Amino acid sequence: MPEPAEEFVFLLARHERMLRAYVHALVPHVQDADDILQEAKVRMWRSFSQFESGTNFSAWARKVAFHQVLSYRKRRKRDRLDFSDEFLNTVASEYDNSAEDLEHRERALHGCIAKLPDDHREVLQLRYQEGFSLEAMADKLQRTVTALYRQLSRVRHVLHECVTRQLSHTEEGAN
Repeated sequence: MPEPAEEFVFLLARHERMLRAYVHALVPHVQDADDILQEAKVRMWRSFSQFESGTNFSAWARKVAFHQVLSYRKRRKRDRLDFSDEFLNTVASEYDNSAEDLEHRERALHGCIAKLPDDHREVLQLRYQEGFSLEAMADKLQRTVTALYRQLSRVRHVLHECVTRQLSHTEEGAN
């Protein structure tokens, strides 16, 4: 059984993208959302002894993050762009309801990406992981912007079809 610190780091790394998306869905300003996420991670670390190993870390982490969002809102009460508590509760509830579906989609997407040819994966990595513009990609890969745009469009279509197929197979297997 891993040490608590190792378990925390493993679970946080596994769920960090989901948690980031969750906080960003609740907070309108990117910098504020990033600050809240950092505060939530510290809070999770400090209270990890209260987490029951083997239970749903994702739900626990979202609950901690949600309370950090509420604390942020109390500090920023004067902000006119603040969302109502009712809105935040609705968004959080919708996110909780769709979290499992999103995890299935993410696994399917990763499986579909793994099936792509190397050059297609490279284009995806440059664009979406490293944040290259099409112009920078064209320079790096010695291709035209138009050719890269078309390739990305085809790859996105292929991935969409693959994920849709995988999810329909998964649903058929569950029935």
